[in-house]
Amino acid sequence: GIGLETALAFARAGHTVAATMRNPARAPELASVAAREKLPITVYTMDVDADASVREAVARILKELGPIDVLINNAGIERVGAIEELPLAEFRAVMETNYFGVIRCIQAVLPAMRQRRSGSIVNVGSIAGRIAVSPQAPYTASKFALEALSECLAQEVKPFNIRTALVEPGIIDTPMARRTSVPQA
Repeated sequence: GIGLETALAFARAGHTVAATMRNPARAPELASVAAREKLPITVYTMDVDADASVREAVARILKELGPIDVLINNAGIERVGAIEELPLAEFRAVMETNYFGVIRCIQAVLPAMRQRRSGSIVNVGSIAGRIAVSPQAPYTASKFALEALSECLAQEVKPFNIRTALVEPGIIDTPMARRTSVPQA
């Protein structure tokens, strides 16, 4: 998906990449390509839904690779269904990853960026953060929230020479997009 291609693009351009994911064993392609092409990518386990996991992963990255100059928040999940029928837990799960996960990551790296007075934070939203799309209310709501968060963050960190960007792609052929196009049982 977008995370895989982003990590590869940055590494191929010569940047050191710390790629994180909940379960690296379930997505071995990145590590495989990095090894084959001898790219400067290190894969770390990090669950953006868990405070401790984010803190531990960021601490390990800082120790092993040094300062984080660019944070790209790309983790995302979706749930599809009618608002009336989807359990509230499904809405919470999407917000936990797509919104609160971003906040956890920002809070973990921002103090050092602010101290250095440099850095960039890129939040990967979606066109669904600008145009509501039924039956994807949980996903759309999380991306609208991410848009507002990104705009506020940009205002807060500008005086510290930290840039904030929000990328809102349209439909991209990724495994997640393919899953949402299949009717749910």
